[in-house]
Amino acid sequence: MSEPVIYMEDVRKIYSMGEQEVHALRGISFSVEQGEFMSIMGPSGSGKSTCMNMIGCLDRPTSGIVKIDGKETAKMSEKELAVLRNKTIGFVFQQYHLLPTMTVLENVMIPLRYQGIEKPLRRDMALSALEKVGLSERINHLPNELSGGQKQRVAIARATVTKPNIILADEPTGALDSSTGRAVLELFGEINATGTTIVIVTHDPGIGSSTRRCIRILDGMIQEDTYA
Repeated sequence: MSEPVIYMEDVRKIYSMGEQEVHALRGISFSVEQGEFMSIMGPSGSGKSTCMNMIGCLDRPTSGIVKIDGKETAKMSEKELAVLRNKTIGFVFQQYHLLPTMTVLENVMIPLRYQGIEKPLRRDMALSALEKVGLSERINHLPNELSGGQKQRVAIARATVTKPNIILADEPTGALDSSTGRAVLELFGEINATGTTIVIVTHDPGIGSSTRRCIRILDGMIQEDTYA
């Protein structure tokens, strides 16, 4: 059997805030196989965002083991972590994080530039990613000329353009109305059908119940790990 794309073993994270210690994660263990479609759910302050930061190589554990795509993140340099993020993980955020002065096409091309891909190929790859999310007609628009749902589709195109193993989505429907949110979740389902691992971090039970697997976190510990 191939190695899990995400592996966490007894992961603990302690933040020091003055003389106070905050135990954000208290010994979390789970693994995710390539191609899973899952959610990590919990209320504000539960530890789900810290867990997301571990998966996204944005933070390191205080103790325990985190492996992303078979690589132990605690043993990697900042430069190595940046390369791993760029090649392995596509990020989708609640507030889109699109650059306002760049067109839709230019926004989607950004991660490819960091990979050193030549501009003509960057353009072709970005056009293909935008076609898959149904935005071929909007490539020359600026973000402020788009609806919320369209902005999120641009963000998804940007996340998938590098063909990452993992899409990590933080409250991706939080700023959308319910029907647009459902359409975005359906789009994630289509992306997952191609073999990409999808991890959605959310406080919304509706999203948690819509994914094939849901890990519920509370007070820095896993309360439940269920499969639909």
